[in-house]
Amino acid sequence: MTADEIEKTLRAAFPDAEIMVEDLAGDGDHFACEVISETFRGVPRVRQHKLVYEAFGNRVGTELHALAVKTRTPD
Repeated sequence: MTADEIEKTLRAAFPDAEIMVEDLAGDGDHFACEVISETFRGVPRVRQHKLVYEAFGNRVGTELHALAVKTRTPD
């Protein structure tokens, strides 16, 4: 999965979000993302991260090897 595919998947799940994706190791396997969305307002951090991972369905651990997630609401 590429950084563009990760961003498109997140954009579909969080259309209002500001999304940043970074290839951490330059190997196309280890990514980090930050998702800034009103969707997360009032939602516990663990649940926010779960929502992000749920956007990928069963592709986490297969097509998407590793993804570090940071979430927050707009300031």
